[in-house]
Amino acid sequence: MIESIMQVASGLERKRPLFVGPRDVALRAARTCYDHLAGRLGVALADALVAGGYAELASDAGLVTDAGTQLLHRMGIDVDALLARRGKRAPRVLCRPCLDWSERRPHLAGAVGAAICAHSFQNGWIRRIPASRAVAITAKGQRIFREDFGMHLE
Repeated sequence: MIESIMQVASGLERKRPLFVGPRDVALRAARTCYDHLAGRLGVALADALVAGGYAELASDAGLVTDAGTQLLHRMGIDVDALLARRGKRAPRVLCRPCLDWSERRPHLAGAVGAAICAHSFQNGWIRRIPASRAVAITAKGQRIFREDFGMHLE
């Protein structure tokens, strides 16, 4: 009987494609994950920072290199101030990978990931899409991400 059930089940066609992560195209492209960037944008940012020698990411930890600290400082993000804020409460990790649920690869979390996200909003590189965690990359953002971070966005 079990063999008959397995035979019938194996012959059934899947009518809908299997999606991992959000079905919404905008959410897959760029969104916030808590307070940092995710989706293809977040993964491309993490990839570019690692490829440029600005960050190192392991499976459970991350590190901002001296070159990364200098890059962020040139962009207006003070890594020393982020470190100083970690003081009295339970310290927030400065840099860590966060598994992206649509891309199945890491994006950048921690205080640095949050600072880059906030800085991106403040400087008009990205804007929120109403009633969603999705964000849109502005023309200015496309240029900054490409020229300053060395990102290759689709």
